[in-house]
Amino acid sequence: MSYDPPRPAGRLLLTPEDKEAPDRTRRLHRLGLGERPEPSLDAFAHGLAELTGVPYAMVNFLGEESQFFAGLYTPAAPPAVRSDGTGALLGRVLPRDHGFCPHVVARRKALVLQDVSDYPRFAGNPVVDEFGIRSYLGAPLIDSTGMVLGTVSVCDIRPRAWGQAGLAAIKEQAAALVVRLERREDDGLPL
Repeated sequence: MSYDPPRPAGRLLLTPEDKEAPDRTRRLHRLGLGERPEPSLDAFAHGLAELTGVPYAMVNFLGEESQFFAGLYTPAAPPAVRSDGTGALLGRVLPRDHGFCPHVVARRKALVLQDVSDYPRFAGNPVVDEFGIRSYLGAPLIDSTGMVLGTVSVCDIRPRAWGQAGLAAIKEQAAALVVRLERREDDGLPL
């Protein structure tokens, strides 16, 4: 599986092509994931936020056209205020070209962005302006079939040195969640 880098489009770079999206969508449907919020995944996301001390944490499943946060932890009020005096609340669904998780899925490996403004490829992403995201740490959820189901990720509104410990922690959390997801499939049990 090769990683197709994003293609330029004016000043912004597009999300990389995701050739596995149709197969992933079918696999997620068979698993009963990616269509509704999961309280256990919300709890998992809350644990990620506590572990890393961030305002945003997600368990994200990507379809062909959008991303769905089946597990989501956000602050009660937006932590960032835009120049027009408003802030945005993160919902459960985002277009595929918003955020950094689609890059994790396409690359099939973790992504560490200490300060997104340091990376022209990511600095123009809509989540930077809409939600004030300045740093990101995410890892793919790769099941035993080799399919990338989605990601676990955390974001902050300030630059952050995640370090090797942060990278190891997010990978460990992703691996633990895949075990739970597959156990659910095998046993037909809730997460």
